[in-house]
Amino acid sequence: MTEKAQPVVGIIGMGDMGRMYAKRLKAGGHKTIYVCDKPDSYETLKVELEGTGITPLRDGHAVSRLSDFIIYSVEAAAISAVVREYGPSTKVGAVVAGQTSVKAPEKEAFDKWLPEDVNVVSVHSLHGPSVTTEGQPLIIIHYRGPEENVRMVEDVFRSFKSRYVYLSYEEHDMVTANTQAVTHAAFLTMGTAWRNSASYPWETTRYVSGIEVIKVNITLRIYAAKWHVYAGLALLNPSAQTQIQQYSRSVTELFKLMVENSELELSERVWNAREKVFGWKRDEDGGKEEGRAPILLKEDFLDQFSLGQKPAEGRESPNSHLSLLAMVDCWARLGIRPYEHLAVAGTPVFMLWIGVAEYLFRSKALISSAISAAVSDRVHRPDDVEFVVGARGWSECVSFGNFDLYQRRFEEVANFFAPRFEEATKLGGRMIKAIQDGQAGATGR
Repeated sequence: MTEKAQPVVGIIGMGDMGRMYAKRLKAGGHKTIYVCDKPDSYETLKVELEGTGITPLRDGHAVSRLSDFIIYSVEAAAISAVVREYGPSTKVGAVVAGQTSVKAPEKEAFDKWLPEDVNVVSVHSLHGPSVTTEGQPLIIIHYRGPEENVRMVEDVFRSFKSRYVYLSYEEHDMVTANTQAVTHAAFLTMGTAWRNSASYPWETTRYVSGIEVIKVNITLRIYAAKWHVYAGLALLNPSAQTQIQQYSRSVTELFKLMVENSELELSERVWNAREKVFGWKRDEDGGKEEGRAPILLKEDFLDQFSLGQKPAEGRESPNSHLSLLAMVDCWARLGIRPYEHLAVAGTPVFMLWIGVAEYLFRSKALISSAISAAVSDRVHRPDDVEFVVGARGWSECVSFGNFDLYQRRFEEVANFFAPRFEEATKLGGRMIKAIQDGQAGATGR
């Protein structure tokens, strides 16, 4: 893309993702980038961006009038109000995108408030602002206007070295719900359960080795992020709401079978879910799927990333892994096979989320041990009780559709874990890289 042909880029919303987009586009050689945040942040933004080559403007009206490609980088809950305010000022013939995690409200806002002579090619980077863009999925949604606008958007983001994925608005929300809704619910609930138990999981001997390390690290990684990153998906994506409610039912129903000592019924339900989701028969261990190596490696490999100390041999108690049994049971009940979305949404963090469940369900011995522990183990039972209460609480929270309630519930847990966020983030980053390197070696890449 020559300098003359470069479109003027405008970014409305300078939160973490807006800042990342602006700075990486500038570092990639983009000449003219206009940005704005809330009008009362203008003076602060001018000081922050002085000397960067990124030009802050007072508001979205100015950005919309001057820019050829405009990205709304605002929370999904705010997209309608922001587009209503600034959309009518959009330059004739400009291309508009939204960097929101839920596209249904964005599509509705664009249809309602953008002029008819404006084009829409939306985007969504499936990663956070601190993660490298290289190799990560960047979804491109061609909604309105000529095909040449898609080529323009591809050229704008060329320096990101992301992997382009082409979807419709509806496909985007379906894929993100199927890959994130249940996993978010599971790990949010883990954090709530530990917080309500008033115990840090790494200070016991129960959550410091093997896949327990992954559970703890993912939970802390989620709570170290901003609450609205997860609230938009949960509260504004109808498919996600259905899945979160089913997850709560799966947790409750499996737990009832546990306390009723109904091992046969529990066993049948777990094995059937395993076959529906992963395709593995009861009498076989899981193998490679389409030439893909297992996501997680050996448990002793994971121990190096623990926040606690592994107990002496023989002191670890068996775990029902209720959170993971319910995750796969929920997918089975809803007919979801998350492997189908790996090519689209296979980010390192998502691979970890599904990898935990895959690791447990791949092994006949591990599943049999989990089922046995579910009906006989009493060490984890208090934590399981808290988990059931937490899952039902998150389901009710989502059903109310209230962002303030979601924020309060999320931040209560986040504040409990905050002292270990920095250490967990560093360990989590090392763990993700080690798992990626291990996978590359296993597949010969």
